[in-house]
Amino acid sequence: NTRMGVFATRSPFRPNAIGLSSVRLERVELNTPEGPVLYVSGADLMDGTPILDIKPYLAYADSHPEAAQGFRGDGWRRQLQVEIPDDLLAKVPEAKRAGLLGVLSNDPRPTYHDDEARIYGMPFGSQEIKFRVAKDKLIVVDVINF
Repeated sequence: NTRMGVFATRSPFRPNAIGLSSVRLERVELNTPEGPVLYVSGADLMDGTPILDIKPYLAYADSHPEAAQGFRGDGWRRQLQVEIPDDLLAKVPEAKRAGLLGVLSNDPRPTYHDDEARIYGMPFGSQEIKFRVAKDKLIVVDVINF
């Protein structure tokens, strides 16, 4: 549960107008007069715009099926068994239940969290889903309508 600054994460919620782009690393030149230079392609920016930060490719977040995985290997594979009591499941529209189960089974917690006593919350449509996670099981504890 290490606290991280917004610029050390992939959070799109930033206090400035810095954009985020997923690019292809074409080559690296280590010994140039300016220092190491990275050549990228596929950036949605104007020629000459500085690139301020570089993060590794993560398949579960960036979703470019043809890309190499880098140091994270196979990416994210944590799947949880989801348990929703019948009275809480009844609060979720029937047409949205499969989607909710899919989202919850992929573990929506921050990757650095692993506290079985903590109650997490996430918006889902017009509802707030409250849940906790114990080992490999996610248990929904409340469904709140907005």
